[in-house]
Amino acid sequence: MPTFPLAYRWTLGVVLIMVAATWWRPLYPAEQAMHHSLTALGLAALVLVQRRRLLPYPSFLLILIFLVLHSVAARWIYSFVPYDDWTDLLFGVRLNELFGWRRNNFDRLVHLSYGLCFGPVMFARFREAGRSVRWAALAAVDVVLSTSAAYELFEWAIALTLAPGAAEAYNGQQGDMWDAHKDMLLATGGAVVAVAIAVAVASRRGLPGPTRFDP
Repeated sequence: MPTFPLAYRWTLGVVLIMVAATWWRPLYPAEQAMHHSLTALGLAALVLVQRRRLLPYPSFLLILIFLVLHSVAARWIYSFVPYDDWTDLLFGVRLNELFGWRRNNFDRLVHLSYGLCFGPVMFARFREAGRSVRWAALAAVDVVLSTSAAYELFEWAIALTLAPGAAEAYNGQQGDMWDAHKDMLLATGGAVVAVAIAVAVASRRGLPGPTRFDP
């Protein structure tokens, strides 16, 4: 059974501290707890995978980066993340005013990050299993798309059990009837971009394993 090298343990420790910090004087305790149930499941699954077979550190780090972004969003239940205040403080620019946005788009960033972070992780995993470059690339994008769709269905199922106001607060649609479709598109687009970069890097480095682009 693989053990956690020091770099993994330090990184996981920092992430756990950051996740715990999001619970300092929570603004929406019930909704944040619902979102963080997925954080807890994600961390538990990551530790279980690590104990069975150690992930490469870049893959481990990408997964934790996504979980941190999700945890930050969960504190403000996605719809109210004050990124405009942050960019105004740091750069004197408010992103919603700069781009003409009429909604809080932090949820879009998180869904895009899902594809950017998990696409390369799945590509590396499939390549480790001896799959061809094309098979691994297509399968990695497919996993991101299918799990993103499954999550949107999960959100819909949760919404059916809640009062309308609570469902809106949890889902963070902000009145956009196409919110789920846009989220899936961003996740898939992020995966396509990230996997394309991973393919280019793997080809440049001449990594061992199947290099042909046929299944």
